[in-house]
Amino acid sequence: MLNMRPKSPEAYVKMVDQAIIEVEELLSCYEYDMEDVGKHLEYLDPLVQGLRRLRASMADGSYEFGNEDLSFMPLVVKHRGQLPFSELLVTINETHRNGLAVDE
Repeated sequence: MLNMRPKSPEAYVKMVDQAIIEVEELLSCYEYDMEDVGKHLEYLDPLVQGLRRLRASMADGSYEFGNEDLSFMPLVVKHRGQLPFSELLVTINETHRNGLAVDE
């Protein structure tokens, strides 16, 4: 999947919503494996919380694009191999850093 930044605010919000769904579904899968759930919660819980904060800031109008990585990106980098949707998270971060792809 190519990292294609969204062209509209609505598409960006949908992308964040999709990422939240992906993390929640992965968490649900791990809940059935009680041995592994703890090690996955260490990074999935903070990841979903970071995404929810991002989404909440979009909803309340306080969100601002920035020149720095989103707070959850170290988790994405560290656990990239365990996140089948890591490219989605990278694209969200690139959009945060570089803005919407309105001119592309």
